[in-house]
Amino acid sequence: MHDLIPAPVHPGDPGRCGFFLDAATTITAQPGTGTAERWLRATLGAAFALPLAPGAGDGGNTVELRIDASLEPEGYRLDVTPTRGVRITGGSAAGVFWGAQTLRQLLGPEAFRRAPVGTGAQPGIPFTEIEDGPRFAWRGLMLDVARHFTPKDGVLRMLDLLAAHKLNVFHFHLTDDQGWRVEIKRHPRLTEVGAWRARTRYGHRASELWDETPHGGFYTQDDIREIVAYAAERHIRVVPEIDIPGHSQAAISAYPELGNTDVVDTSALSVWDTWGVNPNVLAPTDTTLRFFEGVFEELLDLFPAETSPFIHVGGDECPKDQWRQSPAAQARIAALGLKDEDELQSWFIRHFDRWLADRGRRLIGWDEILEGGLAEGAAVTSWQGYAGGIAAAEAGHDVVMCPLQQVYLDYRQDGGPDEPMPIGYVRTLEDVYRFEPLPPSLSEEAAGHVLGTQANVWTEVMQNQDRVDYQVFPRLAAFAEVAWSRLPASGERDFADFERRMHTHYARLDALGVAYRPPTGPHPWQRRPGVLGRPIEGPPPTV
Repeated sequence: MHDLIPAPVHPGDPGRCGFFLDAATTITAQPGTGTAERWLRATLGAAFALPLAPGAGDGGNTVELRIDASLEPEGYRLDVTPTRGVRITGGSAAGVFWGAQTLRQLLGPEAFRRAPVGTGAQPGIPFTEIEDGPRFAWRGLMLDVARHFTPKDGVLRMLDLLAAHKLNVFHFHLTDDQGWRVEIKRHPRLTEVGAWRARTRYGHRASELWDETPHGGFYTQDDIREIVAYAAERHIRVVPEIDIPGHSQAAISAYPELGNTDVVDTSALSVWDTWGVNPNVLAPTDTTLRFFEGVFEELLDLFPAETSPFIHVGGDECPKDQWRQSPAAQARIAALGLKDEDELQSWFIRHFDRWLADRGRRLIGWDEILEGGLAEGAAVTSWQGYAGGIAAAEAGHDVVMCPLQQVYLDYRQDGGPDEPMPIGYVRTLEDVYRFEPLPPSLSEEAAGHVLGTQANVWTEVMQNQDRVDYQVFPRLAAFAEVAWSRLPASGERDFADFERRMHTHYARLDALGVAYRPPTGPHPWQRRPGVLGRPIEGPPPTV
């Protein structure tokens, strides 16, 4: 068996091992396949210390890359034969690249190392024919770098891990109450002030423990350009998120005029050092609109339309108390003829929907942007459950399904006492494997508006890369199969076969240095005894 993850549509029948990579193996790259060619040479060339020189396709000792537009864009065929060697045919450059990922898996866990391990074994591939293509076009992961900062190299590493699992969207949560992470040259205090907090709550917000070390960091504009280019080479789209009008205390601490100054003394606010829903939200003023238009102008330059057609504006968890108390906000509601504060938030979001549309981009936001009416053309990430996504899709809006009850990977993986800082419902590897992004209640037309699905990773209790690894893996492998593979209905899925294939996949993750949660439970160094979490007992509701 191939033990591929995610499972291909037609896995083929592996024959005898008849193709071996050696010093004479070449890569024959047809026009348009340069990303896969460069990636193969960099990864397999390093793992096996082979040159993988350019070839002309003569003989059978080559890896041939080609495009056939009759295939679906991200689909591919991988053929290994005695006479031709390896041929990867994709419907586009992306399809070829996903086929190259499958080739790496076929070569064994050693193909995931950065240098040869010196076993002397020649890397070989069985003769086979594999046909494959994704179920969903949007197969994503959201990483929160605001609560705990992930340095640039960690982001690049995460992009490699997404590519290894055939995930193609990186939702980059760049701002929140606890930190602003992207350099905006016209507003330098966003990073001078907003990127740093004096201390950090350790564990859940009810915990009495504090890390007194100042925490922060941000990406320069060149860092962002590098991240975006690195993602593009791996056929990953980056969706940047600037969270407005709520979750904005870091921005307000840097520029107090952005807050509701007629309600609170915003000059006294600092970058927030705890977790939860923050009452300090942006003021619905022309000053705020012009400020964030400037932010988005620079952001669009950093995230070009080819790799970032969607811009995420947050829109979630925006308490309306300050607007209710603010004479300026109430005057704005009256002047615009709005019914209430929900419609005021809708007006705020609609402003940026039009602004982005005029510049060739699409706005996407969390499902609260449905409150007060959704702008035409806006898309929704449905996080509170299925309901928001169903409502948006039935109304003709595009949707990404990411219900917290199913695919929040910061939620605990087991109910045992050893789980570090236990948060939320128990979502086991099998639970994630049985997640179904398309609710059966959707009409056929509405189902066509479901772009796909993503898993979300909020980092309040993940203070470093190892903690992120522990929460994300191995569950991201199960999620990737849900997003890519054409699986049967949830209850009919063969989890036992997935577990069997995971035995091989754990060796790949080991080679990549991923600090995943072992199937038998956390290692002693992965536990966090005595740190308060917020476990929720019982099965999550379907809402």
